[in-house]
Amino acid sequence: MLVYLIRRLANVVVLLVVVSMITFAIFFMVPKITGSDPALLYAGRATSKVAIEGIRHKLGLDKSIAVQYWDFAKGIVVGRDYDNGTDITHCPAPCFGYSFKNEQPVWPMLVSRLPITASLALGASILWLVGGVATGVISALRRRTVLDRAAMMTALAGVSLPIYFTGLLASAIFVYALGWIPEIGYVNFTDNPLLWAQNLLLPWITLAFLFAATYARLTRATMLEILGEDYIRTARAKGLTEGVVIRKHALRSTLTPIITVFGLDVGQLLGGAVLTENVFDLHGLGNAAVTAISTQDLPVILGVTMFAAFFIVMANLIVDLLYAVIDPRVRLT
Repeated sequence: MLVYLIRRLANVVVLLVVVSMITFAIFFMVPKITGSDPALLYAGRATSKVAIEGIRHKLGLDKSIAVQYWDFAKGIVVGRDYDNGTDITHCPAPCFGYSFKNEQPVWPMLVSRLPITASLALGASILWLVGGVATGVISALRRRTVLDRAAMMTALAGVSLPIYFTGLLASAIFVYALGWIPEIGYVNFTDNPLLWAQNLLLPWITLAFLFAATYARLTRATMLEILGEDYIRTARAKGLTEGVVIRKHALRSTLTPIITVFGLDVGQLLGGAVLTENVFDLHGLGNAAVTAISTQDLPVILGVTMFAAFFIVMANLIVDLLYAVIDPRVRLT
């Protein structure tokens, strides 16, 4: 198991380095190829040529792309100084860039928004995992009944309806019309756990409704396939109760594809739930990405992208480790 873990961790490090190189090249090399000047994004088009050259030198944009990436990678470890000779801006480690539009380093900005996104992803993922798997199992066991058809119709609606529609509709009904839920606003968990959960309840349910639909359909299809396998019939022939057959044999095999999808979904959400955060005005990583795109703040966009890549890669690592626990044969691959 230790060798398997070390091999996977090495793969994660290599993958993160490759992702960072590709992402950095996209943000800083492609603009040059297309004829645009990244320095103008910081300076504005009304700035003089002398000021633009000063900004280009300060940001290191006048260096080769390889040197720029090395400065970026080194800044993550030891920090970085943006220096044009007369003006020095220090970015402490880990330095994921400096937003000259907001006049602050990217890393603290993203870290301050991470708890909002993490809270949203945590609560919603628990709801959609429990609700989606339970619905899928019940539908498979009650195949072609009214309950099965009603559950699948609800799942189809959840997959089809976009989050900005269900989110706005839920807010209009439960917040403004009925007044059952207060207006959405993030409260730190350490300040007031009850108010934290109460204010995030509607975003959780809205986001979980979208994902739970996919999990219900996937669970139902996988469960129906597994219930027809020979080892399930053998377990029943041995006299095991239906509950034992479902829990210890069918459900365990069903969870394998669920774990795969769950890890990817949670990793993606931790990189920023863009639509949900903007619908409910939650200032998380997704909201930061949208704001940075609208203002063309390249360092922030690059930082959010790196955050998203990190969470997705780590989610895949956790999924691989869970596979090794569920099925020891995976350790040999």
